[in-house]
Parts: sequence; C-alpha cells; structure tokens
Amino acid sequence: MPLEPIITLSHVNKEFKIKGRRVRAVDDVCLDIYPSEIFGVIGHSGAGKSTLVRLINALELVDSGTVKVNGATVTGLREAELRAVRAGIGMVFQQFNLFGARSVAENVGYPLLLAKWPKARREARVKQMLDFVGIGDKAGAYPSHLSGGQKQRVGIARALAHSPSILLADEATSALDPETTGDVLALLKRANAELGTTIVIISHEMAVVQNLCDRVAVMEGGRIVELGNTYDVFARPQHPPTIRFIQTALNSHPSKATVGRLHAAHPGRLVLMTVTDANLDSGAFNLARIAEDMGVVSSIIYGSITEVGNRPLGNVVVELTPADQVGALLARLAGSGIRLTDLGTAQAPLDDPVWEDLAVAAEEDLA
Repeated sequence: MPLEPIITLSHVNKEFKIKGRRVRAVDDVCLDIYPSEIFGVIGHSGAGKSTLVRLINALELVDSGTVKVNGATVTGLREAELRAVRAGIGMVFQQFNLFGARSVAENVGYPLLLAKWPKARREARVKQMLDFVGIGDKAGAYPSHLSGGQKQRVGIARALAHSPSILLADEATSALDPETTGDVLALLKRANAELGTTIVIISHEMAVVQNLCDRVAVMEGGRIVELGNTYDVFARPQHPPTIRFIQTALNSHPSKATVGRLHAAHPGRLVLMTVTDANLDSGAFNLARIAEDMGVVSSIIYGSITEVGNRPLGNVVVELTPADQVGALLARLAGSGIRLTDLGTAQAPLDDPVWEDLAVAAEEDLA
C-alpha cells in the first residue's frame, strides 16, 4: 500500500446542537485512506458515518482537528479553495438526487457544464460515462421513467464524469433491492479497478462491505472502535460494538430464543463456534475426527456460512455428547484458535455475552 494517504483525518471532532444540547457526531477520529483502495465505514444508525463523509468533502467543517484530501489541508480553506478540492471528489447519494426536469444525459453532464467544458467535449464524455455504467440507451430519458437501479447508475455516471480521484458513496444502495444492489456494487468495483478511483463506502449493510471493501472502519458513538482488513475485522472483532454489529449483520448468530429451541430438541452440550478460513485451512475445524478421537460425538445442528472477500465466515452450533465429557475437547478447540461459546445444556443453559450487547443496543436505540 502506498505510503502517502489520499485522505487523512487527524483528531477530528464535529458537534451539532440538537434539541438544546451539544451532540458530538464525530469524536477524535484519526484515519488514513490510501489511493485506489475501497474503504468502508460501517456502524448502526447514528454512529457518525454520514457526518464523517461530509467532513471529507467539506460539506461540513470540523470543529477541531485537520482533514487532508489529495494533499490539500481542507481545514481553514476559503470557499473558492474548497471548490478546487471538491473538483477531485465525486459523490453518490442514497436518494439519487437527480434533476427531474433534466434528461439522463443532462444530469450526467451537469457538473461538466458548471466546469465550463466545451459542448462537444461534454457530450462525448457523457456518452462515454453512460456506456460505462450500462445505460447508453437511456440518454434522452427522464428520471421518472427509470428504475431505482438505473437512477443510481445515472448518479454514478454523474459522479465519475469529471474523473475524480475519490468517490464517496453514502448509503448508495440502501434504497435498492438485493439484486440491484449487487449490480451497483459490481459497477463500483469496476470503477475502482478500471479507473483507479479511490472509493469510500458509508453503509450499514453487510452485503456492501463483505463484497466490496478492502479495509473497514467500525464507528460507534462518533468514534472509530475498530479498523483493519475487512476479513480480519469481521472474523476476529475485538470490541463489543463491532461484535454486536457483525454478528447481527451476518445473520448466522443464533438468538436466545433460537438456542432455547435447540436446547429443547437436543439433550447434549451446545457450543457456538465461529468458522474462518484460518481454522478451516489448518484442519482445526475437522470437528468430527477430533471429537471421535476424544470419545465425543458431534453434530452440527444450526449455522450459516457466508463469504467476506471470497473467504468463508460464519457460525455453527454443535451438539456434543455425552455432555459431561466435553471439557477436554473444548479446551483443545480453544487452544487451536477457534472462537467458541459454551451454551450449556437444557438442564444448565449458559448465556451468550452477545445477547447482553444486543439488549443494550436495543435500549439505546429506543432511547
């Protein structure tokens, strides 16, 4: 990865006054994003994600700290100077933000018109970008005649029209169905690969991050609580907010009610195990053979495995019998690097700590 970041935030803070009280939306954030990477910022609603991205393109100004974009320190610039910085940044929005009275071609060409591109050059670029996003036949159509996916393609074409080095996508797929989301993500990935555009994705959707991002930052309460390679953050989360977000987003972590039903149907000891490529490749997850060697019978009774960056990740619940002879097996599995949670038996059930985190999160959301 290049030594010089294309975006740098150093001890950045931003507060808003809401209902008479000061709320810190971004709290002492330090972050480097490098050229040509796809970087994700994830977290629940209200975590500070959208404010963070608006600080990058100076639609919001920091209260303290510094923001550097393309080598320019954004903090303290005058409006004319900010316009020059923003010229290197494209923006894709959740609600498309298209001009209803302008055709598709006019929407895509609008930033070029503002930049005073000659008409012939502008029209050639618009055609090129519409072909790039796959809607060259819609140049004369109006937004009201387009599907949600087509509208977002127009938004992406418009954002890329002036060849920005950075593309900011704020919840760009939240208004789309899953199939269309996949198409838009493939288009963003293509823009990154073919145009070299650095992409910053703001999202609360698991599918967006797991299929697209090289690195990810997890935000909670305005702070970055976890940062790293996407797979590593998802496979080995270190902080409760990250664990809570990822386990709910993966949809493979059983709820307390689900475990209760599993206990009712299975008399053995239930253990929740996280599956990663590391423990699969090492053979540590060859559970049936390991258990048999130790006189224990194992059965997978619940689970789901997905992929993050084409690498497997998920959770399974395993029943181990006889229940009173599994202590040595659990110690061996834990020693081999498998993350596991003992859920006990029907007679002596044990709680998963994630459930308490989820309950706390639900109370905070209601508050």
